[in-house]
Amino acid sequence: MTNEVRLRPVRDDDLPAFFAHEQDPQANWMAAFGPKDPTDRAAFDDHWVRIRADARIVPRTVTVDGEVVGRVIAFPVGERTEVSYWIDPHRWGRGYATAALAALLRELPQRPVHARAAKDNAASLAVLRKCGFVVVGEDSGYADGRGAEVEEYLLELPA
Repeated sequence: MTNEVRLRPVRDDDLPAFFAHEQDPQANWMAAFGPKDPTDRAAFDDHWVRIRADARIVPRTVTVDGEVVGRVIAFPVGERTEVSYWIDPHRWGRGYATAALAALLRELPQRPVHARAAKDNAASLAVLRKCGFVVVGEDSGYADGRGAEVEEYLLELPA
């Protein structure tokens, strides 16, 4: 059930929950391209200061019944807009990522919108496809979450 999923601007008191979500080893492995050291709180805080200071970035807290369950974000990569999301792994499989991404996309006037996902991250690929993204290419890169080179799909939500 996803009708209770809500987005709001990120607040200072959301950050401890975001940090806690990143402590799950399985979530880091699945995300692959996450923080170099998810336990480094100072790096995490610095990262969020930069995100929140950049007016081109659209970060949103995902809540369910008022409780923080994750985040969704749109950010520039060159001239393109990419999206990403992170849901508390204890809440996976409930449709929260799909509902949150769909809500963020309704806020974004620009198209196309881009995303990336590790080729073996079936759940994230399903979220993106449900929101209208299609695979438009492939890439690979070193993923800190796995300590190895990881192949990924490049996806696009067309205009």
